[in-house]
Amino acid sequence: MKIGEKLRRLRLQKGLTQEEVADRCELSKGFISQVERDLASPSIATLTDMLECLGSNLKEFFSETGDEKTVFSQNDMFVKEDGETLKGSITWLVPSAQKNDMEPILVELGEGGRTQEMPPHEGEEFGFVLSGTVTLRVDGKRYRVKTGESFSLHPNAAHSVENAGKRPARFLWVSTPPNF
Repeated sequence: MKIGEKLRRLRLQKGLTQEEVADRCELSKGFISQVERDLASPSIATLTDMLECLGSNLKEFFSETGDEKTVFSQNDMFVKEDGETLKGSITWLVPSAQKNDMEPILVELGEGGRTQEMPPHEGEEFGFVLSGTVTLRVDGKRYRVKTGESFSLHPNAAHSVENAGKRPARFLWVSTPPNF
């Protein structure tokens, strides 16, 4: 992390000049300039003062949540091929989604493919069938879900999804909390 660059962005977001920050922190404009160009490193106490003048604090400043990626390309996604059970693949659409509240995946089931049976757990699950037809199995009951249809469940029973059709089926599956 480039501290100076991040401080400069924060200062500009607040609409302040280097001189205004220097005056508020009782520092020189030259020192502020050097810190923003990563030519000088402030002490923790000085950094705390600077952040306070900029309406922030150490915890917020060093938190990575503000710099999280928003858009993901195919290169960011992780694909797991499975020829035995799924007869298809699972694509994790958001890298490191396990740390988030929800986890979206794209599942492709080949003819006769099925997901592993998920045990009951806290949270919610949502699925949207993009192509083909799948069978959602929940606590011994079977639900047929076709292209353009969705399913939503509070997984208080064992559940799985299978493709009994002759064509591949693709569906978006979102789970909260993450459990894939």
